[in-house]
Amino acid sequence: MKKIFSMLMLAAAALAFQSCGGNAANDSKANADSANETKDTSTHAVETGGIAVVTDDAQFAVEAANGGMAEVELAKLAQTKATNAKVKEYAEMMIKDHSKANTELMDLAKTKNITLPTTVGADQQTVMADLQKKSGADFDKAYVDAMVKDHDKDVSLFEKASTDAKDPELKSFAVKTLPVLKMHQQHIKVIQDGMK
Repeated sequence: MKKIFSMLMLAAAALAFQSCGGNAANDSKANADSANETKDTSTHAVETGGIAVVTDDAQFAVEAANGGMAEVELAKLAQTKATNAKVKEYAEMMIKDHSKANTELMDLAKTKNITLPTTVGADQQTVMADLQKKSGADFDKAYVDAMVKDHDKDVSLFEKASTDAKDPELKSFAVKTLPVLKMHQQHIKVIQDGMK
């Protein structure tokens, strides 16, 4: 009887894992947010090890990690598909700067027990899929437009965290990274203006 019950439980767990697997791949960002919510130190500290930051700070880290990964992945795509030399140069800068910031954020998140996404979120996957379908000048324009939109969002996110974050190390990360993001934002807007 125990053996049958164990096998049924194992089968149920496998089915649950399989059904969640598609969503995990599609929206790692949402899964990271959910994992951080379950680490609430007031109720689940013993089971999860707790989380060393308030929920808003954890959400900032997840959002920043998701954006940073998306910037790198989109830049890699731009390096292979872009035809405009300035766009290719910008993509190279994205890979260098965002990879560095991503590594720093991952290290910081480990010390705070913050779960970060392992792949880009569903929204960024949609942008990537749309860009995959484009080529030539159409790709260049779509990539530049996406970078303007992303950096407007990133700058706003980091400005808020640089003033509102409760955790001093996350706040410091936001303050340190913000000037780089603003430079990226200005740079891509100049490229966009030159394409009009």
